[in-house]
Amino acid sequence: MITKHSRQREAIYNYLISTHEHPSAEVVYEFVRKEFPNISLGTVYRNLSFLVDNGQAVKVPCSDGTVHFDGNLMPHYHFQCTKCGRILDLNFDCTHVQQELNNAASKNFKGKILGNVSYFYGICTNCMDSH
Repeated sequence: MITKHSRQREAIYNYLISTHEHPSAEVVYEFVRKEFPNISLGTVYRNLSFLVDNGQAVKVPCSDGTVHFDGNLMPHYHFQCTKCGRILDLNFDCTHVQQELNNAASKNFKGKILGNVSYFYGICTNCMDSH
């Protein structure tokens, strides 16, 4: 039997993997409330943290201080629009780029580099077209 808590987590997870958007916890909350009207924002935050901690979602911290979430676990980079704040996936093979960055960072670092996180920013096509 699935408990209420795990059904809520499953709904949160299913939403993350079904969207190409990168929702904030508040957006996830508004979506999941349709199915679970009594869910609290705190419950959504706890479940998002659980999913991130267990490798089922990724946090996408943004330059404006907000944190968004991504259900796409394949290695990829993100783009944030400096006008509207929207976050988009960039589609290019980044495997060799990540390895080159790790190697460059390791040259003058005595620790062990395990990976890197970075994002691109600029103006999205929607904002460019609206002028």
